[in-house]
Amino acid sequence: MKLNSIKEIKGKILIKTGLHIGAGNDEIKIGGVDNPVVKNPLTNEPYIPGSSLKGKIRSLIEWQFGLSSDGEPVDVQKNSSDIAKKVAKLFGNGKTIKDDKLASEIGPSRVSFADCSLLNKEELLEKSALTEEKVEVRIDRLSGTVGRGGPRHMERVPAGAEFEFSITLLEFEGDKNLEEILALGMKLLELTNLGGSGSRGYGKVEFEIEKGLDNKFLNGKRLKSYEELKNMIGN
Repeated sequence: MKLNSIKEIKGKILIKTGLHIGAGNDEIKIGGVDNPVVKNPLTNEPYIPGSSLKGKIRSLIEWQFGLSSDGEPVDVQKNSSDIAKKVAKLFGNGKTIKDDKLASEIGPSRVSFADCSLLNKEELLEKSALTEEKVEVRIDRLSGTVGRGGPRHMERVPAGAEFEFSITLLEFEGDKNLEEILALGMKLLELTNLGGSGSRGYGKVEFEIEKGLDNKFLNGKRLKSYEELKNMIGN
């Protein structure tokens, strides 16, 4: 395989509504929040893991093209359609490909997502804090009273936070439409949510592209509409 180019797509992720990406903390602290967000252990600042971006964007792309019905990533050994191969090229197949010819065709994962660090720390501290606590109450539908377990305290990154993102895209000889699929996946993320509790309004984000993504996908620094990006792929 011949590597033709390496693109670094950079910019900002703008947080439009409170964002919760959980830290997976099993420790219960008296008076603390029930569900803390993931933070850098050295600075205690919230960040967005690259794995969260990659996983959600991949899932959205697979749903868009009907490649996943059970929540598992598409496996090109079972589905070798053209679009399935392109998704596997972008994100990796997830399982070892036993067919040498198919493995050679798919090759290495083309896209990688760096962890996203907080940009406007001082601005957030001037207004309030780096995170906010949101109290949520479960309502018993029959009695109309607070449900079992009482209120829960969710930690969120507040609306207005900005994170720096960096996505690296490898382009090998013969690759087609991979940047188009990635751009569509980013738009799908904007239209849905990042992190948990999206059905309750959490995690609305927007990409501001500074460099690296072809101008045909953009209106200024913003991604074009969903329909425009979808039509570019031709599937």
